[in-house]
Amino acid sequence: MINGRMKTRSAERKKTRILGTVKYFNQAVEGRVTDLSPTGMALDLGGRTLHAADGSPVRIESEELGILEGTVKWRRSGRLGVQFSINSNALAQVSSYFRFFHREAPGPR
Repeated sequence: MINGRMKTRSAERKKTRILGTVKYFNQAVEGRVTDLSPTGMALDLGGRTLHAADGSPVRIESEELGILEGTVKWRRSGRLGVQFSINSNALAQVSSYFRFFHREAPGPR
């Protein structure tokens, strides 16, 4: 706890506008990565629904990031939070994205 509030993120997130597809078994939903860190991401699914409960394994495919695997941490209002799998190469892929491609995304439109 920090100042009476629960700490919810272990790594700093950066705002992005990366397009990608979230896959859960035979479901595939296109969305936009709205923020990204070495440990996870938040996606806006644009009103589409992914029927994956918290703790479900998902795969995110994106041209900029490649293929990332993780688990659903939360779902709210058409958004999805994913924590990357520890045994994946997500840290290397995200670090590479930030090093070579990332430009800070503008605020909401």
